[in-house]
Amino acid sequence: MSCIAQEQGVQSPFGTVNPCTVCAPLGAALVTAGVRDAVSLLHGAQGCATYIRRYLISHFREPIDVASSSFGESQTVFGGEANLHRALDNIGQQYRPRLITVATTCVAETIGEDVPRLLGAYREKKPSNLLFVSASTPSFKDGHVEGFHSMVRALVEELATKRGPHRKHVSILPPMVSPADLRHLREIAMAYGLGATLLPDYADTLDGVIVDHYNALPNGGTTIEEIAAMPTAAGTLDLTLPGNAARASATLEERGSPAKILGLPLGVRACDAFSAALADLSGATTPSWLDNERGRLLDAYADGHKYVFGKRVAVFGEPEQVAAIAIFLAEIGARPVVCATGARNRALKPALGGLPGGLAEAILEDTHFGAIEEACRTHKPDLIIGSSKGYRMARELGVPLLRIGFPIHDRIGAGRLLSVGYRGTLRLFDAIVNTLLENQQNQSAVGYSYL
Repeated sequence: MSCIAQEQGVQSPFGTVNPCTVCAPLGAALVTAGVRDAVSLLHGAQGCATYIRRYLISHFREPIDVASSSFGESQTVFGGEANLHRALDNIGQQYRPRLITVATTCVAETIGEDVPRLLGAYREKKPSNLLFVSASTPSFKDGHVEGFHSMVRALVEELATKRGPHRKHVSILPPMVSPADLRHLREIAMAYGLGATLLPDYADTLDGVIVDHYNALPNGGTTIEEIAAMPTAAGTLDLTLPGNAARASATLEERGSPAKILGLPLGVRACDAFSAALADLSGATTPSWLDNERGRLLDAYADGHKYVFGKRVAVFGEPEQVAAIAIFLAEIGARPVVCATGARNRALKPALGGLPGGLAEAILEDTHFGAIEEACRTHKPDLIIGSSKGYRMARELGVPLLRIGFPIHDRIGAGRLLSVGYRGTLRLFDAIVNTLLENQQNQSAVGYSYL
């Protein structure tokens, strides 16, 4: 049931109409794409891996491999140990990886496959230096956001084991963002004189360059050695909202790296908090180029304020992004009247607790587009911000859609959409203003060319 229906004390008229989420193993596969020399294996039916490859390739426009243990009818009844072991053999021979991550699909979870035990049996039969990390990712319980967090947490718990004195280094745990966002987060950290480990880091693997020969494993990603050394970082900046689930940053803090929980650095206040955290860890002052970018953003706010003030906006997508955009909208004088996510971790509503009362008129978690569309009809936004999956709804409502988040399947350049930092916020602010202006211009009887 949607939050708005719960608040009004009535039964939602919807079942699930076009989910605002995709399957949990997709999130786990995306994380694996951000680890160097790693291959993602789904324990379940072949169709699950095909579906996930299609979704990721359509968004990032880059090749990505997702292996499968290829369940058939007999494995569904008797278990898939033999198939899993055969898949591990094949991956080892074809890719020569250092790490294989194993994520479970619905069928494996339904029959109760004990993947850690199956991996242990494989190690006993065929000892090697190949590493395995597994995560439970049932889509009947979780979506891609939870699958993403589950795999990050599993990687940290299994691999981040090194102890020692603190280094002038920061670990950054981002949520699902674009490759451009990951590059900029690293750039900002390095500007304070800090080394940076991002987990995951698919900035190069999913936004690569043209090469003249095929690489079975793409260049880029966080190395296993970097993950192992994360507990020795001077600090960990956690940019995620995993709800009640155990945080990967909590594990790193227990192992020696103090953690600080921040939202995505989007908007002046959030970017200031991110910069302040880096300054505290490094002892360095803010670099002049970052100060200048902050100043340009404030100047843009002054230029465009009259166009966004009071505008009503609906935002949907991953909870970290929805929360960051909603808080940013309030900062520029707009009204985030509908805030929605398909994530099931119940993290969005607490994250929006700092908004002025009544600004978010409907907060929907674990929701779908039927409920989001109904909320938009009720609260009448001037703009919708979210992924391509909202296009049909936006078209039906006659409201412009600004594409951001995952998936973006009807435009190219999703991997290059920068939204974090002062620079990314400026790009997003301009995009919001120009989308509103274009819609206003298109609706004008005279089609004026000066605003």
